[in-house]
Amino acid sequence: MKKHIIIGIVVGETSGDELGVGFMNALREHIPNARFVGVGGPKMIAAGFESLFPMEKLAVMGITEVLKRLPELLRMRRQLVDYFADHRPAVFMGIDAPDFNLDLEGSLHKLGIRTVHYVSPSVWAWRQSRVHTIKKSVDRILTLFPFEAEFYQAHKVPVTFVGHPLADEIPLAIDVSAERRKLGIDEQATMIAVMPGSREGENDFIAPDFFRAMRRLHLNNPRVTFCLPAVNEARADQARRIGIRVLGKAICAEIGLTISVGNSRNVMAASDAVLLASGTATLEAMLLKKPMVAAYKWGRITHTVISSMVKSPYVTLPNLLADKALVPELIQEECCAREIVDQVERVMSPGYQAALLPTYELLHKELRCDASKCSAAAVKALIPG
Repeated sequence: MKKHIIIGIVVGETSGDELGVGFMNALREHIPNARFVGVGGPKMIAAGFESLFPMEKLAVMGITEVLKRLPELLRMRRQLVDYFADHRPAVFMGIDAPDFNLDLEGSLHKLGIRTVHYVSPSVWAWRQSRVHTIKKSVDRILTLFPFEAEFYQAHKVPVTFVGHPLADEIPLAIDVSAERRKLGIDEQATMIAVMPGSREGENDFIAPDFFRAMRRLHLNNPRVTFCLPAVNEARADQARRIGIRVLGKAICAEIGLTISVGNSRNVMAASDAVLLASGTATLEAMLLKKPMVAAYKWGRITHTVISSMVKSPYVTLPNLLADKALVPELIQEECCAREIVDQVERVMSPGYQAALLPTYELLHKELRCDASKCSAAAVKALIPG
């Protein structure tokens, strides 16, 4: 039997787990005996990944939140360096989680291990000096978006634009009626998908304002109902607790709120509009051709530090890709019930979605590159022999 070729991977959240499992399946077409080990999520583990730590250990947001967990995170990183020094991978790939992975990649790179970083940190938007650290730490960076590749090319960093797997998975046209039938939703109903984030910290900051906004939207139009598709049961339980704390159990039932688990794409596809935390989900909503309102809120210290360093005029992916304000962005103080309601009612007005469609479709086609195969081919090229 051939000796296993070890591929090290570390992911830090649900979106990285999605990218990781697609990459694993595509690389096995080149290297059937590949062994994948590091830190992975449930989809990667189901596909045969060996996870040394739970992925949730890395799902930390904000400066103060990271500081609370810093000793544990540093210990994990040291243990991963030691593990890969003893069990040398042919290639190590960090997927997103840049604050954790870039230092890890740098340490492994110094040991002579080839390193790849998949999903660019937002160096084009803030802390641009990180590009020099990336250049020293990785043999190649894989970007999801074309404007990122242009930035790295300008800084002489080896880069491959691979496109986005979501653009490959999601069809160019969605049958909304079929999606509603799958979920048992009346085709004549008005339904808003509500997604306050996949991390515990995000929900703590964002969900209370989303619940207050749902209450006001329902008062303005009692025919509107809501579905909150949580990424897992823990986030669903958290949403229920926040809803009861903010509105009370009776009002949560009155506004027609359904909380489900693990079906966010179906819920978005069946919706008339999406209210969501800024992040990867905004790209998914764009690919599903949905009008949306994106919001984000975090700790005051984190916001003060990061906002002083941001170079980009936009934070949501649709706006960054289009280089114009396609999607309303409500950040920090603007993430409040009154502003959310005003913007949701605006994007749900007649003609708004039709005006978005041509740009949405153009961006969807630009990102369709078979990302999993492209990323696997780029990594395979780094493996000797």
